[in-house]
Formats: sequence, structure tokens, C-alpha cells
Amino acid sequence: MVEKLRNTKKAKALFGDWEETLILSCMQEIMGEIYVDNQENPLSAMAILGDFVFFAGKVNRELVLFKPDWCKQNFIIMVPQNEEWGKMIEDCYKEKADKVLRYAIKKQPKIFHEAKLQEIIKKLPDGYELKMIDEHLYNQCRENDWSRDFVSQYRDYETYNKLGLGAVILKNGEIVSGASSYTTYKDGIEIEIDTKKQYRRKGLASICGAKLILECQKRNLYPSWDAQNLWSVSLAEKLGYEYSHAYTAYEVVGY
Repeated sequence: MVEKLRNTKKAKALFGDWEETLILSCMQEIMGEIYVDNQENPLSAMAILGDFVFFAGKVNRELVLFKPDWCKQNFIIMVPQNEEWGKMIEDCYKEKADKVLRYAIKKQPKIFHEAKLQEIIKKLPDGYELKMIDEHLYNQCRENDWSRDFVSQYRDYETYNKLGLGAVILKNGEIVSGASSYTTYKDGIEIEIDTKKQYRRKGLASICGAKLILECQKRNLYPSWDAQNLWSVSLAEKLGYEYSHAYTAYEVVGY
């Protein structure tokens, strides 16, 4: 029987040294939840947070098919620990599961160059404003589909203000680009970055990213980056990150 794990330390060995900050958020009980096959001696585990679920340990069909009652979304990204978990996801969800590649970025705290990031920020075009996300901007982020994930994992502004951090660019008072914490863990954040479609290719995302990285450094937080596509890898490298490796994930519609 699948159950929510009360003592998350019991899943530590199952996830091992998996460098995913969303797993850390769940393990540290800051955000997200961990579900297992057995409360006392788990052999299989899943960490679920936002649009992501990670499977670890012994392959378990019941866990792959499990959806928490509170989870109302239709779409989720499933990340298998290994090929065996991947095959189980394919077997359970069949045509609902689209196998994709995502791109891991190295986690290197001392790699950023402040002067380089400041130079990127100076390229903000005339007529645009760069601001940190306050309560008004938090609410504006929630109003639009494209910007909602800047703040969607924080139930209210008080929670975001306590745990989150983000920078946005405005044009005539409207958010057109941003970089913010998708999730939070003990020593850092996982970055969500995007630009409204008609404002892309103006360097706005790199400006927001540079600002957020600098603000993280002021607070001794690590700005973790995971890339959905090669464009995101390129942007990360522009900001000072280094590419690590590609990995398999499954985008599941009809979860």
C-alpha cells in the first residue's frame, strides 16, 4: 500500500546522491511530499513537488500509478532513477507518456562572476524596468498562464516572501520576463525562467537570470538550474553555469 512517508530520512538511501533539488525540498520537508511502499522499511519511493515526480529504489507499479488526492493536475513530468523505472512508466501510461530528454546543469557554487552578471543587467533596454517580486508582482504573476510558475508552488505571498525570491522585467507596468524560485530547499532555490512570447530574443531572460543569481549570492543561496531544452542550456552557460548531462524524463498527460 502506498503511503505518505512521515520520517523522510528513511528514504534517504533510496534517492542516494541524486542531485535534484526538488528531491531535497521534499526530504527536508520544506515543500512537496514523499510516498513509499512501506512506512518503516521502504524499498520504493516517489518524491512529488509541483509538476515533477521522481521515482527511486525498487521498481513499484503501484507507486507509478499512484496519484495523491490533493494533486488535481492533469500533466506531470516523471523522472525515473533508472531504465527499469522508465520501462514501468511506459508500461503504465503508454501513449499518455512522452519520452523526452532534459539537461542537467552542474552545481558549482563558486562559478559565478559578479562583474559579468552586472554587465548583463546593464543591457536592460530603455522603456523596461527590472524589479524584485513584491506582493503586487506576485499577484500579477499568478494572473497569467505563462508567468504563473514563477510563484505557483507558494500558496500565498507570505510563503513566497519567506521562502522564495524572484526578479521580473516590466514594460508599461506589465510583467514581460522573469526569473524566480520554482521551489526552495535548505541551501538554495530551483530557478524558473521565462519570457512572454512577443518579448523574446531581446536578452530579457538573461537579465532576469543575472539579477536573480546575484540576489541569491547576497543571501548565500544556490541558484540551481535544470534545463528543459537546449535553449535553456545555452542561456545557463551565458550566465556562467556548465552543462553536465542529458537525462530521460516522461511528460505525462492524463495523470
